[in-house]
Amino acid sequence: MRILFAEDEKDLNRIIKRKLRDEGYSVDACHNGEEAMLMLKVAEYDACILDIMMPKMNGLQVLERMRMDGIMTPVLFLTARDSIEDRVTGLDLGANDYLVKPFSMQELMARVRAMLRASHAGGSAVMTIDDLEIDTARRSVRRGGQVIDLSQKEYALLEYLAMNRNIVLSRDQIEEHIWDMDYEGGTNVVDVYISYLRRKIDDGHESKLITTVRGRGYCLKG
Repeated sequence: MRILFAEDEKDLNRIIKRKLRDEGYSVDACHNGEEAMLMLKVAEYDACILDIMMPKMNGLQVLERMRMDGIMTPVLFLTARDSIEDRVTGLDLGANDYLVKPFSMQELMARVRAMLRASHAGGSAVMTIDDLEIDTARRSVRRGGQVIDLSQKEYALLEYLAMNRNIVLSRDQIEEHIWDMDYEGGTNVVDVYISYLRRKIDDGHESKLITTVRGRGYCLKG
């Protein structure tokens, strides 16, 4: 999943960005609201984490502009102020969640997972496709009851395919959601990781879940 993270405190920005990437997310980070809006215009995100008190445009202004522009990406606000008025304003503008500073990284990661589940997987922590089971809370995968060991990128790709099951995703869509703006790899990276997943998910099983739609992209059937 690809996340936009906007926070003007440089140390906190760096720490949270690293933690999100350690958790397997693709992250584009910036330090003010104007940068956040520019990124939202050139890329699609699965979630946004916005500090409220940012320079140039604050988080509330970014959210208001997003919703006016029809960008319905779920938003988690970080705020140092725990007033009811602030929360009401943000929720009325279309925020999905709030987290008051200081907070634990474990709680932030749990809230991000919950927000993504609500928007992509109907709120359930476990996605089941045929005999494939993906636990998004534990980030674990089983097929036919057998644990499958995946790298972070392999898991991120599988989760994205599963959250869009039965939908054909183009290579561009996959690359935009799984790799961030800093990625400078090869042009066939999606095909390479699809082949990795096929070996781990489909090899040895009669039912093949990952399919190629010629000229269009890839799909996880289920």
